[in-house]
Amino acid sequence: MTVAALLLAAGQSRRFGAEDKLLADLNGAPLVIHAARALSGVDLRLAVVSAQPVADLLRAEGFATLMIPPGPQSASIMAGVAELQRLGATRIVIALGDMALLLPDDIRALLALPPDRPGSAWLEDAPSPPAIFPASWFPRLMGLTGDRGAGALLRDLDAASRLAIPARRLWDVDTPQALSDLAKNH
Repeated sequence: MTVAALLLAAGQSRRFGAEDKLLADLNGAPLVIHAARALSGVDLRLAVVSAQPVADLLRAEGFATLMIPPGPQSASIMAGVAELQRLGATRIVIALGDMALLLPDDIRALLALPPDRPGSAWLEDAPSPPAIFPASWFPRLMGLTGDRGAGALLRDLDAASRLAIPARRLWDVDTPQALSDLAKNH
């Protein structure tokens, strides 16, 4: 079984303003580096990116990168899953580049879920990234459209496939205020 990590880092960051939120500083490191380091325990790591500076940072962290134009999350998922499938992945963990408080332990717990079905963090009665998918679900991921992730595919997960991660660690940064709040509380 070849487990891969897919870091989605090609969004448009419209709510953040002119600055690329993934490069914004959080306690001395770019936001995306914090998210990337949570995936450090996975050998095959791919980041789908839309900015060269982000790609350069992630390559230095051991990620392969795939450059695509900024666009909807479904485009990033489709491109990343296709590339990881080509590289022989049989299971993919999907994480977001703006979720800076995830820990490697959170990813290890996700990897410990049953390998033959999807699993996800669970927040407020709904699925949340990060999530994990077996190869049998890759076609469903490739069929996603719009600026939504895989949440709609995960709504009916049974309790054994739902991972309890503290809500604080599932915080994603969409605005400068969210980054400021995160920095104050981290």
